[in-house]
Amino acid sequence: MKITKHTWPILIVSAQFEASNDEGIRLRELEEELITEQECTVHPSYSYEDAIEVFMSRADLGAVVIDWDIQEETAEEKTGPEKLLDEIRKRNKTIPVLLLTERLAIENIPTRVLAKINECLWKTADTSEFLAGRIETLLVEYLHSVYPDFFGEMVRYAEAYKYAWHTPGHMGGEGFLKSPAGVAMHKFYGENVFRSDLSISVPELGSLLDHDGVVGDAEKNSARVFGADQTYYVLNGTSNVNQIIWRSQLVRDDIAFVDRNCHKSLNYAMVITDAYPIYMVPRRNKRGIIGPCRLSEFSEKTIKQKVKENKLIPEKLKKQGVKMSALTNSTYDGVCYNVINIKKQLQKSVENLHFDEAWYAYARFHPMYKDHFGMADDDLNQNHPPIFCSQSTHKLLTAFSQASMLHVRNGSHVEIDPDELNESYMMHGSTSPQYSMIASLDVATKMMDDNGDVMMSDTIFEAVNLRKKVANIAREMRQKNDWFFEMWQPAKVDQDGAIKNFEDVPTDYLCTHQHPWVFSAENNWHGFDDIEENYAMLDPIKLTFTTPGLHEDGSMDDEGIPAAIVTNYLINHGIVCEKTDYYSFLMLNSMGTTKAKQGGLLAGLLKFKELYDANAPLNKVQPDLVEAYPEAYDGVGIRDHCNDIHRYYKQHKLLKKMQDAFQVIPDQAMKPSEAYHEVVRKNVEYVELKDMKDRIPAVMVVPYPPGIPVIMGGEVLNEDAAAIFDYLEARQDFENVFPGYESDIHGVERIEKDGKKYFKTMCVKK
Repeated sequence: MKITKHTWPILIVSAQFEASNDEGIRLRELEEELITEQECTVHPSYSYEDAIEVFMSRADLGAVVIDWDIQEETAEEKTGPEKLLDEIRKRNKTIPVLLLTERLAIENIPTRVLAKINECLWKTADTSEFLAGRIETLLVEYLHSVYPDFFGEMVRYAEAYKYAWHTPGHMGGEGFLKSPAGVAMHKFYGENVFRSDLSISVPELGSLLDHDGVVGDAEKNSARVFGADQTYYVLNGTSNVNQIIWRSQLVRDDIAFVDRNCHKSLNYAMVITDAYPIYMVPRRNKRGIIGPCRLSEFSEKTIKQKVKENKLIPEKLKKQGVKMSALTNSTYDGVCYNVINIKKQLQKSVENLHFDEAWYAYARFHPMYKDHFGMADDDLNQNHPPIFCSQSTHKLLTAFSQASMLHVRNGSHVEIDPDELNESYMMHGSTSPQYSMIASLDVATKMMDDNGDVMMSDTIFEAVNLRKKVANIAREMRQKNDWFFEMWQPAKVDQDGAIKNFEDVPTDYLCTHQHPWVFSAENNWHGFDDIEENYAMLDPIKLTFTTPGLHEDGSMDDEGIPAAIVTNYLINHGIVCEKTDYYSFLMLNSMGTTKAKQGGLLAGLLKFKELYDANAPLNKVQPDLVEAYPEAYDGVGIRDHCNDIHRYYKQHKLLKKMQDAFQVIPDQAMKPSEAYHEVVRKNVEYVELKDMKDRIPAVMVVPYPPGIPVIMGGEVLNEDAAAIFDYLEARQDFENVFPGYESDIHGVERIEKDGKKYFKTMCVKK
């Protein structure tokens, strides 16, 4: 493998770089030897404290050389070398660390120090050439070790400069150089992207469909790291992971127990498998934030009752067990279930457990999430069924987009046969996989294996600091009888028996104790009145900002700020949020979040406040909106605009209608699969909302917010589902009063008549 040593700097920590003594001369000779003869790069640091800052901010260092004598050479050094060494080993257990000393005898070096370093170098005992050679040797060995199995083999193959006579047709990028458009693409991405875009014809890289060779080794390593018995790399997203899981375990007329708060890919899984669904209904607080399903929903008694009461399932099938359960963990708002408690309930009545953890692949790597993820170690439970987890490794870890993993934990008494599961895998996989995506999963695994705990600690620490900063600003504003955005989080925290404001609790405490984030009925900041103890918690890195106008009890002020107006403003200023509800919006504080991003967000929110308080014209705040709809918004101030929409929400009870709609499970006229079959048979027609009463939608209808199916294909919009009709009608009316605020509703198309927009949905023909 070609190693580019100069791109992995050697950090040399010493106060003698500019000294006019023998040590200074020798140190400069060593630096020169490393640069000129060994073709390395040197990054000098003049103190232990500075070196700590450098090391914490750079993961591209190839080796560290520590002068152990700085404190004896300068009185200004307050930090000891052992603190630097501890910080290095905390963040990187394998990088070469060399101790450089002259005064310290080998017998005086503490044992704990010797255990953490690779070598000792004496400043004057050997030549600069020899010292540089030793450092370079350790550097190269380390660089070889940072490449995990698959990625390393792919790099070696790409660097072999072989003449390819196989697919892909661009042949390592050469094909792109035949046309100006291709040249532009080649210049943008660089040659390595094309040289590593390989074919299944390359035997050195193994087979993704057969899970052998280095790709099989990579999957086995991921299983070890993520706590699974089997792991499969899936390159077309967690949507497809869900299909693979269900296709491998369910057949026609099986019964599935499904979280109504599920991703639409799970609804499509019901279509593909032709299963009968029964549903668990999540709670929702007065803010509209989706909470956990009640623990009683998972009891054997409740599940049997749901099956018994289902009018669609034939009586002869009701005696069979539930084949699969599917639960979203964590929810989109960061609510995480105590999986241990869930398993204890579901194992009595469900054959397979599926946790959709698309947004939650990092949970295993920090004690904050203990017991709250699907692959959690559960030594107390000896009777659990097989467990499947679908994880979007690309969402909050570091894989490329669509690169996901399927994790399997065998049941206590039932093992999942990999050959049987692979039949489903091959139905949904390509025979031409993208090797760079495989490599990204391999690298994401190694990153979490090497120092996932440190990366997650940093991520949680930064998220909690941002939470505290927002809370502090809000408190400062309240003291001035002013307003600011707030966070959905505990207002009070029990710190070792002392009840404190959240923002007054030390960050370290909030980052290392789970209990401040666990929901309880006693400290009901979350708004779920009947919450069970030790059942669910809030993920600290999922940041839900709340906007003024709506209180925790659901009451509304005379003035308010709908969240969509805030997030539209932020988008126009380069800040994109993950999800927008009526009076809240979600931001994800992931590994890629920087202090600069956090600062930019706070600055954007403060700027919005300034514009709102001044009632600045919409032409200045939302110029695109005014340009598109001048007759509606020209001359209107941002504060007036906020209050116009807020008062419309209040007058027309939009939030209550949403709450009511999502507490209804409509009657099932046919299975979701049968509704889809009507689409295939062309036995469908578009029906306007006003004519949809007693009609059967052929497709699911999913309003955003909140992103949950309000009605599934095959369910009937009858009188029992009137609340759903009322909510969709309210959304339609709102969009006509406030153009430009059309939100996505999957399954709904819009038609325009007489200057107004109307909803229509594909329904089964009568």
